[in-house]
This record gives sequence, C-alpha cells and structure tokens, in this order.
Amino acid sequence: MTDIRDGEIMSQPTAAELQHQIIPMLQEIQEQLGYIPKEAVDWLSNQLRVSSQEIFGVATFYNHFRLNPPGRHEIRVCLGTACHVGGGEKLLDTIREKLGIESGKTTDDGQYSLERVACVGACARSPAVVLDDEVHGRMTQRSLKRLLDKVEREDKKQSKMME
Repeated sequence: MTDIRDGEIMSQPTAAELQHQIIPMLQEIQEQLGYIPKEAVDWLSNQLRVSSQEIFGVATFYNHFRLNPPGRHEIRVCLGTACHVGGGEKLLDTIREKLGIESGKTTDDGQYSLERVACVGACARSPAVVLDDEVHGRMTQRSLKRLLDKVEREDKKQSKMME
C-alpha cells in the first residue's frame, strides 16, 4: 500500500511492522502510567492506525501488560513447577480469600493487586510470593497471612503518622 504526498510516493507500514511498534509503545505507556488505560489504547490506535481491538488483543495476550491500575502493594504468586508442587495454588487461594480479589485484579480500596506468575526465579525457596518486588520464599498459608497482616499494620501506622 502506498501514499502519494507532494508528488512523492511514500510506503505505508505493513501490518507486521505496525505489530512490532505496538509492544514497545505499550511498554512505554505502562512504564509511565503503571498500567494501560483505555484512553491510551485509543490514542495508540489513532497513532498507529490500527484498531483498538487489535491493540487490546496484543495487550491481553502478554500477561506482562496490565489494563487496571496497580494496587499500592503488588503481590505476585509463583505457580512455576516447584512452587505449584510446593503449594503455590493454596497461597493464591489464601490471598484471594483474605483480600477478596481474583488474580489480575486490584482491591476496591486500591491497596493490593494480585497476579499469578509462571516463575519468579526462586525455585530453591519454593513456594514463593513476591510482595512489592521483595521475594518471600518457603511460604506457608500461615506465614503469608502473617506477612499480609504485617503490611496492613505498617500501612495503618504510616497513615496515622501522616494525619
């Protein structure tokens, strides 16, 4: 496909070329905003002249991309082989029950977001949970509840100090 401007023939980018631009642009948007809002998808759709459905398709295919704002505390539960065998699914259930959210969601108060991930690179310390970029290994349901309670206490203490 070509475009003629001022007597000059300019080639339009192919669908494959546009696809290669989508991922880096989505990464940049997420880096700046922490997630990819619908308005950013619409903007990107206009910039690349690609349908917003196509962009959403790319963003939802890769679990690295987030379409909801992250919580103040981000929790990632490893479900790689070692962590799965070690009880990772039970840890995920514990968090779902305690916080009342599903994987890929954020609590209504914006405090926590939950993700299930394929691997955090801590197989020797399985099962592992990553809380705010800190790996916590050899987790049990009990130690996980204590960790979440500790974070909650620290948040309350910090909010009282700011009052």
